[in-house]
Amino acid sequence: MSTTNSAKANNKTASGAPEWGRLLICGGTDWPRLGRKDRAGSINPETGEPLNPDLLEPHILRSLVNVRITSVHTSCASCHFVAIDVDGNAWLFGRNGFSCLGVSGEEYVSENAPRMVKPSELGAAKGTKFVYAASGRNHTLLVGSDGTVWSAGINNLGQCGHSTCPEVSHFKAVNVTHGGNKERVVQAAAGISFSLVLTDTGKVFSFGSAEKGQLGNGTTGERITTGNKTAFDIEDRPIYVKELDGKKIIQIASGQQHSLALDDAGVVYAWGYNGYCRLGTGNQVDLLKPKPVAQFSGSNDASLASIISAGPTSSVIIDKQGMYYMAGKWKNSGEGSSGSPYSTFRFIQDLMGCKISLARSGGVTHWLIMADDDGTPMTVCYGQNAANGELGLGVDEPKSSTKPTKNVPLQGIEIMDIAAGQNTTVLLAKPNDDKFSDLPRHPIDVQPAQECVGCKKDDGDPLECDKCDAPWHLECLNPPLSAVPDGEWFCPQCIDDPGAPVGLWRDTKSNRKRQRADSPMDDARVEERSSKSGPKKKKQ
Repeated sequence: MSTTNSAKANNKTASGAPEWGRLLICGGTDWPRLGRKDRAGSINPETGEPLNPDLLEPHILRSLVNVRITSVHTSCASCHFVAIDVDGNAWLFGRNGFSCLGVSGEEYVSENAPRMVKPSELGAAKGTKFVYAASGRNHTLLVGSDGTVWSAGINNLGQCGHSTCPEVSHFKAVNVTHGGNKERVVQAAAGISFSLVLTDTGKVFSFGSAEKGQLGNGTTGERITTGNKTAFDIEDRPIYVKELDGKKIIQIASGQQHSLALDDAGVVYAWGYNGYCRLGTGNQVDLLKPKPVAQFSGSNDASLASIISAGPTSSVIIDKQGMYYMAGKWKNSGEGSSGSPYSTFRFIQDLMGCKISLARSGGVTHWLIMADDDGTPMTVCYGQNAANGELGLGVDEPKSSTKPTKNVPLQGIEIMDIAAGQNTTVLLAKPNDDKFSDLPRHPIDVQPAQECVGCKKDDGDPLECDKCDAPWHLECLNPPLSAVPDGEWFCPQCIDDPGAPVGLWRDTKSNRKRQRADSPMDDARVEERSSKSGPKKKKQ
């Protein structure tokens, strides 16, 4: 994920259970076509409308609306996403370039039929859960609670941590060792051609291409090869970043070709490609080793950092006062553009007096969570050339914004986590009131049955499932309901098969096969089903 905030991803409720929410999505969903002008979009044969439309406002993602998600992950270079649920399973969807989703022979995995991966399917020990994930342009890393990290996707430069090859088609464990001992990985980050992992002892390891100094090992290995071509070092096994020795790193973040690290004291370190001054060092000289950022390495505790984020050509740092700083290029004209990038970290004046609690950077977007006037969380976003609607500002609103803007469709909805991708944004929201339920659903039409699923009669005023829109009479449920409770409600079939494909994808056998193996409903799902209150009246 482009911003690494483990505390946010691992929040606990008062009872000790992980906090969870539901997924929202905005922006592009035509995964093979995103960012590519030479591709024609697919058409829905039933309606003649785009099969994979741009979503100009946040939509509830139907396929996972009955799955309790604890965190969501992507990066500024990615067109694919990983969501982790309360049971520690990973749900993957998006572009599947070089089998980066661990699926062979598929151009993409639809968000309407996400693929579920269990740690046990990858050979993990019993009880292991996925706790973190990261994605590059065409590769993915999954982190388990046992400290193992698995990778899949393009590996021509060793960015998957295995011997170089065109691709790693299925998730495979990466060997991370130091001094002959296995390290326990807790976080990961990825750029286009490299990856980073962070261990529970605060050590950082890197692997992939050293072309721009992304590995932080002090060299690029640049040399001339046959045919007068230039080559660079490749590390296909995780190497320890020695320059950070003695520092306890607690967060890592990667852009396309640069990285940031934050230690437990609040000091920020930067390295890699420094085009457009994205490292905030006052020049455009690449850093081959991690170097402390002067503005966030002093003795004043309030000016030290608490959150880091990396975009394609920029970096964001939130200090311990909650103030928002940026370096590099983040728009196309004026200050902060290619002609006048922020050479050092500068405070964004439009956010003066705001306390930021979360920050994320996408392909052209920047997202943050701050307190509204009444103290409730408010979602703010901005970015130029957000052509696919990835800011989610609304159908009748501009797609782009060069200034931080309140996301009005999300007003009153508490956002817990944000995954800002290259052309798409996925948000994790608490489904706490009617404001969440009032959001549109994606896809809008899932072709539900016209009569009650139980009695097959089209009469009365049946309830409608919040996922598949299937109608049910109260008396046809088992056990029957005497009244319509408040809140969300899912039909028996959707409860028995969480994360099942929806709409046109529902009956596609290949989607079902690659999504997951069928399994009986466990005790937690039984409890969730019995405790659900809130069948809704049939939507008009």
